[in-house]
Amino acid sequence: MTIGIVGIGLMGGSFAKALKKYRLSSKILGYDHNLEHQKTAINLGLVDEICDLDTLKKCDLIVLSIPVDGIIAFSKELDDIGENTTIMDFGSTKELIVKNIPSNIRANFVAAHPMTGTEKFGPLAAIDGLYENKIVVLCDTHENTSYHLGKVLNIFNTIEMKIIQMDAKEHDIHACYMSHLPHAVSYALANTVMSHENPNEIITLAAGGFRDMSRIAKSSPNMWCDIFRQNRQNLLDSLNIYESKLALLKEMLQNEDYENIHRFMAKANTLHDILK
Repeated sequence: MTIGIVGIGLMGGSFAKALKKYRLSSKILGYDHNLEHQKTAINLGLVDEICDLDTLKKCDLIVLSIPVDGIIAFSKELDDIGENTTIMDFGSTKELIVKNIPSNIRANFVAAHPMTGTEKFGPLAAIDGLYENKIVVLCDTHENTSYHLGKVLNIFNTIEMKIIQMDAKEHDIHACYMSHLPHAVSYALANTVMSHENPNEIITLAAGGFRDMSRIAKSSPNMWCDIFRQNRQNLLDSLNIYESKLALLKEMLQNEDYENIHRFMAKANTLHDILK
């Protein structure tokens, strides 16, 4: 089948690599408003051709690998696709997206969130193996026909992804704690250090812990600002809980209550027993 990828960056470009590796497409078309991205994607062999909108609409599968606000906006451009054209998005939020897909193509539109990625972006960030053995969440699939859902399931099964299905609202809550809150904390940490330390001291003294915690602060502001906007209330709720934990730690430090600080840390250690 012919697959069109809208947004040929880290996620879209790496997906194109997986499609080629497993021979899931006879032709991969790229659609990207950034001319440099178009040129780079062709030079890297991520896509076979750059296409226009009319050609894109004739694909068997269209993958929307663009910022979440863009997914909603671009879906309006696809409301006249044929009944056999499947659309799939890779957005990190789901509830607002599925609510805003044109009703006449909702059955065609499979809402997916591959739980993978790096802090890098653009076609040069595309890598082999980004998707294999990772989790992909499919949301509100009861609104899809078996034809469109089956097409997507076949691809994810072939590239060996672990498929989980859940309600879009439930997804956004879980994604907030597992992904959106950590990004907010990383951005805040990076800005805290930059407001206090001069650049030379940051370069000289930054060790593994700081580099690990600040790494995702390199993620695209364009993409993450949209995610924060769409998942605003869940993020506010999680930040309130996070702030309460920081306030508790601050209070224990003020009171020199190191016994309870030790308990606080030991409880946090148990998270990685779950993540093993």
